[in-house]
Amino acid sequence: TRLIDELPPYADFIGFVHYSLTNILPFYWRGFSLGLRYTYILSDLSDIESIWAEMSKKTRNVIRKAEKCVTVSTEPDIDEFIRLYELTFARKGMKSPVNHDLIRRLDAACVKHNARRMFFAEDKNTGKKHAAVYLVWDDHSAHYLMGGFDPDHAESDATSLLLWEAIQFSASVTREFNFEGSMIEPIEHFFRNFGARQIPYYTISRVNSLPLKIRRDIRAWAVHAVQQFWRKTP
Repeated sequence: TRLIDELPPYADFIGFVHYSLTNILPFYWRGFSLGLRYTYILSDLSDIESIWAEMSKKTRNVIRKAEKCVTVSTEPDIDEFIRLYELTFARKGMKSPVNHDLIRRLDAACVKHNARRMFFAEDKNTGKKHAAVYLVWDDHSAHYLMGGFDPDHAESDATSLLLWEAIQFSASVTREFNFEGSMIEPIEHFFRNFGARQIPYYTISRVNSLPLKIRRDIRAWAVHAVQQFWRKTP
């Protein structure tokens, strides 16, 4: 309740609650909307061999395949990471949801606290980077925060290898690995194949701006209308 009282003025608020916190009734009582999302977690990194064994056979095979064509480097290069991160969205005709300045400020803060590592997959023949993974951690957990890949080299499946390298490294600095889960079905399936456990967590949101409320309601109505149309269309 004190936290809610100290929030600054806002037009639109959304927060993501750590999965260990399950009592968010005070937000509901104050008029916030509650939502549910999922992440995937490897809760015990002490036995890497067991983690490997519990992965799906497909994921293990993909990792072995990637090892034949790329090598993994951890030399930090924030410019190259941003390039690969941008390519991930550009291939879908989308803009990155995070601007470059924010990524650089985040990276500078993580460097200051010795709490980040970048993993790059480099082509064994050309040296060109196929993919990148950005890892952050604290004493409790490591988080796969961001990643990207070059669509021209998607066939190498390098991201799977990078995540496996990140998991192994995480075992040396913390206790669990959080895939920062997705509600997008193919991504969820990809994470689940690493043998991670599905964990629910809450979202909290509230709109104070009347124009934003109207726009949100119109958007929700439009989505509902389209869904109903397709249900009725043979």
